[in-house]
Amino acid sequence: GTVLVTGELTPSMTAGIRRENIVGIVTQTGGRTSHSAILARALEIPAVLSVENVTALIADKEDVVVDGVEGVVLASPEAEQIAAYTRRRDEFLEERRALGRFIGVETLTADGKKLELAANIGSVKDALQAADCDAEGIGLFRTEFLYMDKAALPTEEEQFAAYQQAALIMKGKPVVIRTLDIGGDKELPCLGLEKEENPFLGWRAIRFCLARRDLFRVQLRALLRASAYGDIRIMLPLVTCVEELREARALLEEIKQELDAEGVKYNREIKLGIMIETPAAALIADLLAREADFFSIGTNDLTQYTMAVDRGNSKVAYLYSHYHPAVLRSVRHIIGCAGAEGIPVGMCGEAAADELLIPLLISFGLDEFSVSPTSVLAVRKAISLWSRQEADELCAQALALSTEAEVHALLKNARRF
Repeated sequence: GTVLVTGELTPSMTAGIRRENIVGIVTQTGGRTSHSAILARALEIPAVLSVENVTALIADKEDVVVDGVEGVVLASPEAEQIAAYTRRRDEFLEERRALGRFIGVETLTADGKKLELAANIGSVKDALQAADCDAEGIGLFRTEFLYMDKAALPTEEEQFAAYQQAALIMKGKPVVIRTLDIGGDKELPCLGLEKEENPFLGWRAIRFCLARRDLFRVQLRALLRASAYGDIRIMLPLVTCVEELREARALLEEIKQELDAEGVKYNREIKLGIMIETPAAALIADLLAREADFFSIGTNDLTQYTMAVDRGNSKVAYLYSHYHPAVLRSVRHIIGCAGAEGIPVGMCGEAAADELLIPLLISFGLDEFSVSPTSVLAVRKAISLWSRQEADELCAQALALSTEAEVHALLKNARRF
């Protein structure tokens, strides 16, 4: 029954939360798509972030209402407020129960178009949850959580075991595993990295892995070995140029030869894809699509970099929105480039679970939606409410608008229940 009120909540702290004890989270810093917020949603814990001076305003042992839907925090609520929010909570839970009718059915648009609906995970435990929530695969396995809060780096055997278990749990369904993505708001104490002035623009993700090939080789070996046990696919984060993809593929081929010499089994046709989450990658998506096996659009970072907005800074949060015409045009362009080269394109950012945005993504031609396990059924329902023709008509209206507010208002008015 505890509401956790804190100045800052790091991803590693959130990953260590015991869900049975914490019923709500309130922080002074962070944003809706910060990794802490994403993990909180995966745990189904209501969270409200960037509440100014909240640690001084709320006292220990004080009763609190946390409305994670509207972003409202009430300290010492009145009896009628408690009654009203109790009713809202009951209605919310009833809506969740009603989604049970979407268990075990295909993810289809209203006119019968089959789409893929996968889950984002950060651990083997999450893979079990994804299977329980009826996900059709894993669209994003965040491997950095295997490294966090450890005195030493995970060994090849430890990583192999985790990837193998995830593949076995999903029983042949696709499991897209992202290579180590550190930097920004994700730190690994065991690496002892120097502080950077602009960590989101610094030595992170694929840049770090290609520079530290000793670490990268260990992960790639573990991934290849685990690929013998399921449909594992490798995904590179924060790609900004074709050279990064080529270097990673060349290293992967080297390791394949090593495993051949050792007589180790692996999937020789393992797919190597990339996350499109920078303006650079979006602008050369046509070039990258010629060499990648698949795309996955990371809208959290793509929105941040496109809008030049720190997604954890509350002062500029009003600019951070995937409804902005610049972001929508970028997403449409990326999907179009993938389609032109015949490679599948998914979306693993938080926008994939936004019911308002789903008709536009259908119209753009997105192949796969990857969301938190707890959002799978809600997204399946939202997809089922739109035909391609209806989505196209709404999309044409949205793309003709000039501002984020206009787009959001249009989509909110068009929402279907």
